[in-house]
Amino acid sequence: MLQQASTSTELPAGLSPCSPGLVIPSQVNGHSSGPNAHGGELREDLQEFLGQDAPLHLLDDLTKVNPVTLETVLRCLQARYMADTFYTNAGCTLVALNPFKPVPQLYLPELMKEYHAAPQPQKLKPHIFTVGEQTYRNVKSLIEPVNQSIVVSGESGAGKTWTSRSLMKFYAVVAASPTSWESHKIAERIEQRILNSNPVMEAFGNACTLRNNNSSRFGKFIQLQLNRAQQMTGAAVQTYLLEKTRVACQASSERNFHIFYQICKGASVEERLQWHLPEGATFSWLPNPERTLEEDCFEVTREAMLHLGIDTPTQNNIFKVLAGLLHLGNVRFADSSDEAQPCQLMDDAKCSVRTLASLLCLPEDPLLETLQIRTIRAGRQQQVFRKPCSQAECDTRRDCLAKLVYARPLRIAGSGSWVFPEQGPWPQFQSTLRGQVATAWPRFSSLLRLFDWLVSVINSSICAEPNSWTTFIGLLDVYGFESFPDNSLEQLCINYANEKLQQHFVAHYLRAQQEEYTVEGLEWSFVNYQDNQTCLDLIEGSPISICSLINEECRLNRPSSAAQLQTRIESALAGSPCLGHNKLSREPSFIVVHYAGPVRYYTAGLVEKNKDPIPPELTRLLQQSQDPLLKVLFPTEEKSQEEPSSQSRTPVLTVVSKFKASLEQLLQVLHGTTPHYIRCIKPNSQGQAQTFLLEEVLSQLEACGLVETIHISAAGFPIRVSHQNFVERYGLLRRLHPHTSPGPYSPFPDEGHSGWSPHAKEAMLQPLLQDILHTLPALTQAATPGDPAEAMPASVHCGKTKVFMTDSTLEVLERGRAQVLEQCARCIQGGWRRYRHRKQERQRQAAVLIQAAIRSWLTRRHIQRLHTAATVIKRAWQKWRIRMAFLASKELDDVEEKHLFQAPCSLSSFPLPQAQTRLLGAIIRLWPLGLVLANAAMGVRGFQRKLVVWACLQLPTSSPSSYTIQTIQEQAGVASIRALPQGSIKFHCRKSPLRYADICPEPSSYSVTGFNQILLERHRLGHV
Repeated sequence: MLQQASTSTELPAGLSPCSPGLVIPSQVNGHSSGPNAHGGELREDLQEFLGQDAPLHLLDDLTKVNPVTLETVLRCLQARYMADTFYTNAGCTLVALNPFKPVPQLYLPELMKEYHAAPQPQKLKPHIFTVGEQTYRNVKSLIEPVNQSIVVSGESGAGKTWTSRSLMKFYAVVAASPTSWESHKIAERIEQRILNSNPVMEAFGNACTLRNNNSSRFGKFIQLQLNRAQQMTGAAVQTYLLEKTRVACQASSERNFHIFYQICKGASVEERLQWHLPEGATFSWLPNPERTLEEDCFEVTREAMLHLGIDTPTQNNIFKVLAGLLHLGNVRFADSSDEAQPCQLMDDAKCSVRTLASLLCLPEDPLLETLQIRTIRAGRQQQVFRKPCSQAECDTRRDCLAKLVYARPLRIAGSGSWVFPEQGPWPQFQSTLRGQVATAWPRFSSLLRLFDWLVSVINSSICAEPNSWTTFIGLLDVYGFESFPDNSLEQLCINYANEKLQQHFVAHYLRAQQEEYTVEGLEWSFVNYQDNQTCLDLIEGSPISICSLINEECRLNRPSSAAQLQTRIESALAGSPCLGHNKLSREPSFIVVHYAGPVRYYTAGLVEKNKDPIPPELTRLLQQSQDPLLKVLFPTEEKSQEEPSSQSRTPVLTVVSKFKASLEQLLQVLHGTTPHYIRCIKPNSQGQAQTFLLEEVLSQLEACGLVETIHISAAGFPIRVSHQNFVERYGLLRRLHPHTSPGPYSPFPDEGHSGWSPHAKEAMLQPLLQDILHTLPALTQAATPGDPAEAMPASVHCGKTKVFMTDSTLEVLERGRAQVLEQCARCIQGGWRRYRHRKQERQRQAAVLIQAAIRSWLTRRHIQRLHTAATVIKRAWQKWRIRMAFLASKELDDVEEKHLFQAPCSLSSFPLPQAQTRLLGAIIRLWPLGLVLANAAMGVRGFQRKLVVWACLQLPTSSPSSYTIQTIQEQAGVASIRALPQGSIKFHCRKSPLRYADICPEPSSYSVTGFNQILLERHRLGHV
């Protein structure tokens, strides 16, 4: 089993894993498309080319997937489903994946109007509204055939009912556009009635199954009627093949029809008392009542019936009859030991019989007697014999009574009749139908039963006058292909109908293919495909077929034998290739190989189901009822179908014969319309969102015929490439042909020629296409060198706008393209190696030159930086000396000029050595420096130090002995410089007015700053 996850990697048998390298299946409908001996995986670039570089989830049409194989189709559907894209085109078919979650934005009225107003709705994203709008525009175009039909198919749970309901809502919105207010009211009423027919028919005809909570157990054809202005004026419903056996027999874990659960859960207290449905009561024909579904809404059904013209008393009458059927299911019989005595009721069933007789307004004793004793007419005198029934026969007659009330045996035209305009073949039915609206109970409803009567009431409510409509759009909701462990007559009829519809679909699809080939100038004779006519001949062929043999068994007045029927079928139809045998089976059966796969049918009970017998005494019993509804459904003038006169030799129509005639009428209607197809697919059987199981999807694609469609595409030319893309990809193959036309060509002809017409572009591409196609014989011969017989030209045809080819041709082209690319790659590699070697040599020489230049530049730069630094230092030192000398002179600007000139005279009287005199003059001019030197720890000592201090303080030199100079040299740096005058000295602590008094170029720990802030007042200094 596949894992229920979006990343499932298992594939069905015969398919390769979903990897980027796609492997084509080895055989597609007789055409080889497997991998070659050199590794046949299509490369990712080829996949992108075939897909035109579009991701799989962006491909709106499965025909755009190249190549057309089962794997690529499955991968495309899976990618789109995981991207929440649930609709995909498949040529003339729309594939609808069930999302299994609410997606309300996909069905908004605004979106309906958007598709309706779009100039080209087919260019929008695929949707059921696209199909609806296309059918509506086809009706408006009045191109024959004007009438349209939409076939909605799929297995149970795939979403057929939802799709049909959404289409009806779409038509109700876009086809109801009246101009006047009165017409608007009429259109609204018609629209509401058409939409209200859905919940009524779903309540009485749908049930919960293992695969779907709202499974349609009948087929229907809804005819939407349009007038000359393409406005919807009414509708008609045609039903067929209702699964009426579900009323009395339900499979395990399944339920009865929804209406039985609705009346049990939604009835009021008064209604429960009236219908004898007490709270908590159990019924044999009401399994799994604890499950609560959305479809169990009783009020919705009652309101819809009210809108359709079924008043409350009539509704109560219907529900009372249905409650009686539930009590009928509780009637059970005990086996009688004496065959001459009828079976007696079980103790707990006596109350059910009384309740049943009360609800159906039947006499209790005749009711019980009819169930226990059967009447036999024999002989020419039609003598009547009464024979007690066995327990099994009593149960069968009980079930037959319930089915007889709920639905009539299959008629030729199903439930209701085909409705056509006045020029159609049934105008008398229309006149009868018009008379129904004026009566509470339809006059012709004596031919119908409960479900069929409801359909007739719906038709009388929504059907328009024959002269008020001219065209119609039909919605056909049919069963999907069915294959169960136990298949019987119902599955045989359903699959037979699907075979007929598949043949109709294939013929329509092939016609579309033929039209495309004709437009492109190709001949249809090239395409071969497998038709299902052989299977249809096996089922319905003349003179001998499965249906004819079953009908013959019904006409023979003898007990049927399952083994004998199997033997007759196998011996009479042994030459059919579609008939299979299972010798290991213990039960009699036969196998039919359908287009969707083989199905095994058991012959036990097949003949009895085909007869569908109705005991005449059951009909006579119901004719005795005093219930208003049963009196209409079973009038006294009605003759039983099973009571042919003694002189009549007309054979009784069987279920198969009636179904075949009904199917022929259905196909007659479809052949007179333009068909459209919607295939509903269920991604998984568990109903989980975002879960795509490949095996289950593949089986459904086979069942709905898409796989056969894919095979038909593969049988022809599954790969179709436009001329432009073909030249762009395979234009380089012209290198292999020695006689190709000379001259360069552009792989993109559109460049620089955007104004060219399409005809001119095609004319330019034709020579290139011919050159490429001329290389194919040589490529094919090179592909098969050992077998010249196989070296035939590849199957390729050049159309007017596309190139059509098979998978084998694609392989040949890709192999030749790979060969050319390999040669080109070798040339490129040789040129690249030569270029790289030369480039490396030039780079090495350039590197040596660059290194030498850089070393020279770095050396020159270093020398220049040293020279510049020395020059800067020299200039800074010179400037500093000049600036300090200037500042020193400005600092002493308050000293009188006369002291400067007296200093030499005073010094002359003081006997000093000549060397000391020169030193004193230098100190006087540079007293700040002298002050520093005088207080330095090292340097001038003794008398020279005193002279320096004396000169810095500018003391009179007349009596040097009168001053005492003290210096502090015990600690590093100048702690203080102070003269010890004899008199008082004032200190003015103020900031120096000089701008550069406190600035030193290179301050250090021994620098002396701030000494200019102490100015000694020399007032009366000389007198101290």
